Amino acid sequence: MADFTARVQRALRDALAERLPARAWETEWYARRTPVDVAGVPESDGDAAGVSRSGTDAADAPLILVEVEMRRADPANNPVKLARYADEGEFERPVVLVQLFSDYYDLETGGVSSKRENAAFVGRLATAHVEGFTYAARDLALSPPKHGADPDGEWEAAVTTVADGIASRLE
Repeated sequence: MADFTARVQRALRDALAERLPARAWETEWYARRTPVDVAGVPESDGDAAGVSRSGTDAADAPLILVEVEMRRADPANNPVKLARYADEGEFERPVVLVQLFSDYYDLETGGVSSKRENAAFVGRLATAHVEGFTYAARDLALSPPKHGADPDGEWEAAVTTVADGIASRLE
C-alpha cells in the first residue's frame, strides 16, 4: 500500500506541476516534523518585485498542501495539525489544504464514513476560525489495493481528474 500511495503522490505532484507551474511541487514536504503528501510552494522569478511567473505577488500566493487519504484511521489529524501550525504562525503565507479521500471512505449505502465527515468538519472549522487557512475536501475516485494486490488501471485517470479540479479551483 505504501508503494502505491507513493506512486499516487508522485503522479499528483507531476500533474499539478504541469497545471500550476508557478510553484515548486514536492512530495513529503515538511511542516515542522509533519510530512505533507504533496506541497506547492510559490516560486519567484527572482525579480525585485517578487512577482511570481503567474503574475501574482509571490508573498501573497498561497502555499498549497495536499493530503492523500487512502485508508488512514484518523484523517482528521491532518487538518488539525496543519491548522494549528497556521494558527501558531508557522507559515509565512496563506495556506490552502486540500484533503483527498479515496473510495475507501465511501459507504456502500451511500454517503461517506464518519472519519471523513470528522476531517471535513475540522477543516471547515479551521477555515472559519484560523486566519489565512482554507480547507477543501475532495474525492479521489480510486480504490486502494488490498494486501499487495495490483491497483486498478483507472487510478492514473483519477489523479488527472483531481489535479484538474485543484488547478481550476486555484486559478
